[in-house]
Amino acid sequence: MEHRLGADLTLRMDGAGDAPVAFTLANPDAAPTASVVKTVAEPRLFGYLPERPNGRAMLVLGGGGYVELMVGREGVQVARWLNRLGYVAYVLVHRFPNAEHGLSAPLDDARAALAAIRASGTAAKGLGVVGLSSGGHLAACLAAEYPPEWSGEPIAPPDVLVIGYAPISTNAAGRQIVADKPPLPPVEKQAMYDRLQPDARLLDKPPPAFIVYAGNDPVVPVENARRLHAALEAKGGSAELHVFGDAPHGFALDTPGLPVSVWPTLCEAWLRQVGFLD
Repeated sequence: MEHRLGADLTLRMDGAGDAPVAFTLANPDAAPTASVVKTVAEPRLFGYLPERPNGRAMLVLGGGGYVELMVGREGVQVARWLNRLGYVAYVLVHRFPNAEHGLSAPLDDARAALAAIRASGTAAKGLGVVGLSSGGHLAACLAAEYPPEWSGEPIAPPDVLVIGYAPISTNAAGRQIVADKPPLPPVEKQAMYDRLQPDARLLDKPPPAFIVYAGNDPVVPVENARRLHAALEAKGGSAELHVFGDAPHGFALDTPGLPVSVWPTLCEAWLRQVGFLD
C-alpha cells in the first residue's frame, strides 16, 4: 500500500500514473514528520487541512539536494504550521533530475502541482509556495521563465513566495561562490542547475517574497539570498530578506533556543502585511 505521509487527502496531478509504489522512504516506519524520500517513480501531492480554512492554499517544497527529499522536516512539519494559520497545505513528492526522469522533472511536477491545487477549489483566495533548500530553488523557478526548449505551457506564478536557505544559482557553472566546487552528480542535476537560474530569468512583476537564510551557512552561501532579493526588486517585485548571523543549514522549524527559530513568526506577520493572511 502506498504511503500517504499522514495526509488528509491526495490530489491527482497530470502526468502522474498509478504505480503501486510511487516512492520509497528511507525508513517506512518513521513518523510522517520525520520521513525522508529516497527514490521517486511518480510524483504525488498530499493535502493537509486546517481547522479554520482561510480560503488560501500553500504548496510546500522540501529540500534534499534533488537526490532525496526531506519530506518530513521540510514538508509535513511546514504543512502543519501553515494549517495553524488557516492554509490548506500541499506537500509535493517530486521526481529527481536523473537519467530516468531527465532535467525538467522536478519543475514539471511543481507546475503540475500548482495546476492541480488551482483546479481543486481550495485556493479560491490565492495560492502561495513555501520552499526550503533545494525546494526553495524550485519555488523560485515557479516565478521564472520556463526554458523555451522544454515542452511546457505558460502558467500563472504563485501569489506569494517563501524561500529559505536555497541554492538559487551558486550551483550553476560559472556562478559558484565556493571556490573550485566540482559538478554535482548526477549529470542531469548539474545540467538542471546550469539551466535553471531563477535570479537571472525572473518574470516581470514577480510575486512578493519572504526570504530567510543563515549568514554563516557553509552549504548554501548567503549570497544566494542577496542575488534573489536584488533580482526580485529589479523586476518590480517586493521582497523581505532576513539573514540570521548564526544558524545551521537546514534550520527548518526545529531550532528551539536559537534566534532563527523566530522566522515563522516573522513570516506570519509578513503574510498579513502583504494581504495573504486575514
